[in-house]
Amino acid sequence: MIRRAAAAIGLALLLAACASQSPDAVSNAPSAPGFLLGLWQGFIFPFAWIGSLVSPDIAVYAVPNNGGWYDFGFFLGVTVLGGGSWFTSRSRRRD
Repeated sequence: MIRRAAAAIGLALLLAACASQSPDAVSNAPSAPGFLLGLWQGFIFPFAWIGSLVSPDIAVYAVPNNGGWYDFGFFLGVTVLGGGSWFTSRSRRRD
């Protein structure tokens, strides 16, 4: 079981190392979406995803953005504010 988990994590890290971001997706303009907008968009991700299925004008990720800070805010919004960590932190009752 531990070997399978380690192999899965290793494979995920290997694939993540191959990822790159298009230079056109990163902007240095002051008006480019940053950390706070990434945080907000990560928080409303489930609603934006449902909206994107209905309307092509709705996107779940802002492009162009300012890069790493937007990504970090989006990640925090999805995992922390969006309830991603709530499901694993619940204590389980043992009868």
